[in-house]
Parts: sequence; C-alpha cells; structure tokens
Amino acid sequence: MPLDAALAIYVHWPFCAAICPYCDFNVHKDRGADAAAWTAALTAEMAHWAALTPGRRVTSLYFGGGTPSLAPLPVIEGVIAAAARFWGFGEDPEITLEANPVDGARFDDFRAAGVNRLSLGVQSFDDAALKFLGRDHDGRAARASVDAALGAFARVSADFIYARPGQTIAQWTEELRAAIAAGLDHLSLYQLTIEPGTAFDRQVAKGRWTPPDDGAGADLFDIAQDLTAAAGLPAYEISNHARAGCRSRHNEAYWRQQDYIGIGPGAHGRVTIEGARRATETARAPADYLARALRDGHAVTLDEALTEEERRIEKFAMGLRTVDGVEADANDLAALGPAIDTLAAEGFLTRAGARITATPNGRRLLNAVVEILFR
Repeated sequence: MPLDAALAIYVHWPFCAAICPYCDFNVHKDRGADAAAWTAALTAEMAHWAALTPGRRVTSLYFGGGTPSLAPLPVIEGVIAAAARFWGFGEDPEITLEANPVDGARFDDFRAAGVNRLSLGVQSFDDAALKFLGRDHDGRAARASVDAALGAFARVSADFIYARPGQTIAQWTEELRAAIAAGLDHLSLYQLTIEPGTAFDRQVAKGRWTPPDDGAGADLFDIAQDLTAAAGLPAYEISNHARAGCRSRHNEAYWRQQDYIGIGPGAHGRVTIEGARRATETARAPADYLARALRDGHAVTLDEALTEEERRIEKFAMGLRTVDGVEADANDLAALGPAIDTLAAEGFLTRAGARITATPNGRRLLNAVVEILFR
C-alpha cells in the first residue's frame, strides 16, 4: 500500500483504576463509563475524520491510555467496527490494546472483539518495585498475565521501567532475562523520569528519595542493549526492542512521519489533508470531550498546518530515535547540512548519502543532538 494511503488511528481511553505516581498522561480516575455514550462519541469523531480522508486504509489501530483494558467491551468492538466501516483495513492490520495485568480474565474477549496485539503494562516482576511504582499487581500476577497474553495473542509486548532508586545492574539483568525467557516478541524499556506535576515529582522535591544519576541510568541502558541484542530482540528505537518482524507498526507510523488520527480525550494527530500536514488535538477533559463529540460530531480543539520548520523538527526528532534514521531531502540538507557534518565528525550521527542515522551514542544523547541540529 502506498504510504500516502496508509493511516494509523490512536484511540485514547482516559480512565485508570488508580493514577500511577510517575504518570503525566491525560488520565482520570475510573468512576464507571457509559458504554453507549463513549461508543457514540468516539465513532462520531471517526466519521468526522473519515470524511476528510477518503480513500485511506487503516493499517494500525491502537487503544492507549489510561487503561483501555478497563473500557467496556462494546466500546472496543464499536471502534474497531467503525474503522472497518469508515475506511476499511489494509492487509494484515495491527490492532493493539494496552492492558493492565490484573485484567487478564478479559484477554479472550479482547481477541474476540478484533484485537490482535496486546501491550502489557508489566513495569517489573519485583514486588517491592511494583509497590514503589504504585501498581495494583504483584510479580506473580505480572508473570501470570504474560503467560495468559501469550496464550491468547500471537503478538505481545510488555513495558518495563528501569533506573528506579537503588536498582542494581544485577537486579535489572535478572528482570530482563525473565522477560526474555517468557517468550515476549517485543519489549518497551523505559527509564524512569520525574515528570513535572506528578506524585514522584512532589516526593523528590520534598527529599523523600533521590533518582539515580545519569551515569547509573546509562549503565542500565547499556545492559539492556546488550542483553536484548544477544537474545534476538535488538533495539530498533531508543526504548523499543523486537524480534524480526515484530516491531510496533503503530509506533513506526509516528517515527516515520506517517499520518495518524488521534481520537479520544486529549489525543494528538498528524494528518495530511489537501497536501498540508496538520497537527490536531482534542479536548482533554473527558466530560468536555464527550459533550463536544456528541454535540458537534468531533471534539477537535486544534487543527493547524505545520510549518516547514516544524515538520523538519518532528522528522528528525522522531526519526533519529530509530536505528533506521531519516531520509533527508534537499531542503533538509540545505538547512542542517553543516550541523549534520559536525555531529557526524563527533560520532553522534552517520551519513550515507541522504540517509542520516544516529549512532548508539547519538541515540543515548538524542535530546542534545536535536538541540544542536536546530539551534
């Protein structure tokens, strides 16, 4: 399928049973959701975007959050059916749902609804670490959920958080080896960061605990690269590792600057309409989103064309995260050529014709690399 016909859809489910202390996403306490109202609102917004994007085919549909495994099953079924009705799916579409390990009893229902890939928020197999992270499952439940997911789905990913206070290389090595041994085909390994406004941010500000320094985090990052590569799950992006053929197609749409539509409260999108790549956002508050979508047929609060410079920044900031890098065009090279050459000479980038790729050290320090490119 031509890239300009492919379309990814992100569906944000904003509710969680509890708010994790490290999370700065647009999430809210789950107090029970009206399945009919939410199905109507989300599908109305899909209809709005389908009218603006005729002739496209959905290659990836991703339920994120929040905790979409808490969503009423009719909502999941309704959204998948709406994507098929409004656009149609491309060949072998990827339909992913993020799930909490404690929702393992619903895995078969998700598969029956049309989900074919599960992303598990495991975060750790260690009980003490899970308690620190505010999770509502223990290590035994985490392992059981991985087994259940692998029994229900051909493709399963799991998230893990590392660089926790006091975490040693030995502990991280043990966790990673357990994850690899479980048979997962995709791992998302995230270094713990202290996001402004989170509970962890307030705790650190009060001196209750101190995050590991950058050096310790880098050591754990390096261990992850070595162990996953040796096990046949090499990194293909800064935080993501996969067996051959098991990369997240949805995330690759982001990194490769393909079009994606964001629906649900606070969802962002990038979609090309009449030759212009547009940035979109929706209303963040769930009640506001629901009211707007049901009243107006959408809840879009931002829809504006990106400038050439904004497109270039996104292209390099996202694309250089991956081992594939970016294909620079003539305008990119005219604007960034000297900076690219300098960073290549310093060992942070490589250049093969128009293909620009970050080296392993460049990906480790990517924020600084991008800042130098665009200063």
